[in-house]
Amino acid sequence: MTRIRKAVFPVAGLGTRFLPATKTIPKEMLPVVDRPVIQHVVEEARAAGIEHFIFVTGRGKGAIEDHFDDAYELNAVLEQRGRKEDLLRLKSETPKPGQTSFTRQQEPLGLGHAVWCARELVGNEPFAVLLPDMLHDDATPCLATMIADHAHHGGNVIAAYSVPKEETHRYGILDLAGAAEGTPKIHGMVEKPKQGTAPSNFAISGRYILSPEIFKILETQHRGAGNEIQLTDAMVTLMQSQPFYAHLFRGRVHDTGHQLGFLTANIAYALKRDDISQALRTALKDLL
Repeated sequence: MTRIRKAVFPVAGLGTRFLPATKTIPKEMLPVVDRPVIQHVVEEARAAGIEHFIFVTGRGKGAIEDHFDDAYELNAVLEQRGRKEDLLRLKSETPKPGQTSFTRQQEPLGLGHAVWCARELVGNEPFAVLLPDMLHDDATPCLATMIADHAHHGGNVIAAYSVPKEETHRYGILDLAGAAEGTPKIHGMVEKPKQGTAPSNFAISGRYILSPEIFKILETQHRGAGNEIQLTDAMVTLMQSQPFYAHLFRGRVHDTGHQLGFLTANIAYALKRDDISQALRTALKDLL
């Protein structure tokens, strides 16, 4: 079984829900406590053994590339001021030379198109896709468990989590034929089904392990929902020739692409910090 070495991060989105904050700052660089959202996701991938981080960017996303580069001037200032702990932390969180690649999605044609833009960097091997908006909060990194599932089952693996039935129309929903435990086989998937028609309440949570055959399908994929090239549509086509399995994520998923999810993620991650959790609890009680 080919080891999963590469991960694709689609970061070309405009982040219009967070205007005017995202007028000059990429939404992926908005902080959850003291780390940008994208860094939390990259750290999940690194903890799962990913060696090559591929970012599909767009105009105005240069800050992401700079963030994952060495900041010589900042390092020098920290060294001069004796801030050794901060310096060591920054260096440990910076990918090594050659571990990052950046490619452009010139037009906002959807998630499927963004993944297709990474085809030459991925090559002919299975790979992971991590949506930077979705933070997966659990003791074991979500992608690490998915990679273990892939090593056992092969095929393709999609992470999913349980959402309220009345909200299924907001997500891509998996058809698991009633299964709700283990790593069930996926029988189908529907992008934002009409209310009352969803085959389950398990929503795709923004983590995928896909075989490289998906690129050939995306190359000729017609536009779907939102007049965009949908990754879900391409996966449905690939499902006709390859098996798909669901990793049912039991931790908490924070959708930081929405204001409420972003604020909730900040509180949840801060409450796990020994240095500020108690003070935050006191502040929250005062506010409430």
